[in-house]
Amino acid sequence: MAINYRRHVGARAIVQLGPDKLEEREIGLPSIGDGEVLLRIEATGVCGSDQDQLNGNLARAGWASYPVVPGHEPVGRVVEIGAEARRLLRLSEGQLVAVESVVPCHVCRYCVRGLVKFCENRFSYGFTPMTVGCGLWGGFAEYMVLRPNTVAHVVPDGVPAELATLFNPLGAGFDWTIRRAETAPGDVVLVFGSGQRGLACVLAAKSAGASQILVTGLEKDRHKLDIASKLGATATINVDEVGNVADAIRIAVGGELIDRVIDTTPHATAPIADAIELIRPGGVIVVAGLKGEANLDVVKADRIVLKAIDVRGVVSVASWGYAQAMKLMAADRAPLELLHTHTVPLGELRQGIDLLKSSQAIHVSIVP
Repeated sequence: MAINYRRHVGARAIVQLGPDKLEEREIGLPSIGDGEVLLRIEATGVCGSDQDQLNGNLARAGWASYPVVPGHEPVGRVVEIGAEARRLLRLSEGQLVAVESVVPCHVCRYCVRGLVKFCENRFSYGFTPMTVGCGLWGGFAEYMVLRPNTVAHVVPDGVPAELATLFNPLGAGFDWTIRRAETAPGDVVLVFGSGQRGLACVLAAKSAGASQILVTGLEKDRHKLDIASKLGATATINVDEVGNVADAIRIAVGGELIDRVIDTTPHATAPIADAIELIRPGGVIVVAGLKGEANLDVVKADRIVLKAIDVRGVVSVASWGYAQAMKLMAADRAPLELLHTHTVPLGELRQGIDLLKSSQAIHVSIVP
């Protein structure tokens, strides 16, 4: 059934004009092409990279440019869809969908090797400037346009949009913990960091049948560690309360060997050194948290060789992870409301990003 939206001739959007420069504008709604989709945004998730985009770090690194409508974790309702998009995406008007942020070309040297996140011609929602096409390429707006080749996941019935925006951190948890770390039933899993993605790793490890799940956090994250226990963690470590983190973890696992480590901590390099010391021979360490260009001076490289450790870096999320997130939502067997802590109006985007930066928020959604 078609949705009447054309009474709106424009979309309110937050436009970033430069580092720390946000402006609310109205952008005209474009005509939709044969392979395109027009979404009415219902909620968009906030993550740490939104802070890096706001302060200009991503632009300096060449990942974003101005002017741009940010927001790369959108959930929206299909209000208009071209015939070719309808055929390829199997979507129809009225469906609520979660949108993957990267649109690969599928023909470059990386895409043909399956490394679509490194596509040389990639189009990225939330980072592509308004100088390209209609400009409505970000989720921090009332409407957004999807280009051909976009991957959109249908949100299960009954899941509100604010919770559906958890598709990104949940997808990361499954992707990093199961696909990349290869967690198997009975494994002992250690997760460094208790942010939204660290907590998502707990859910994934539990889903995979891990026998023990340990999570670390800071004193300011005490409430997050409490949530980790409710989600399935068998032990939590407050690193500000222990003298030696590695020793505290050894005690917590009762002498068991640690099979998989997922490091989600930003900036800190000590977790990588601890992971190398704690992991069993032949174990897997997944490094997901960016370290701000810091050198790994604390790492004893010989340990990697002598223990035959598999160290894997990850960036973004594979489609498989997003699909698992949707299955988790559909099964309704996890208390996802524990993860989503704040819903913020579109006009208060800056406050929403600041909330996530502080320790009080776990997951924030921006709603028009």
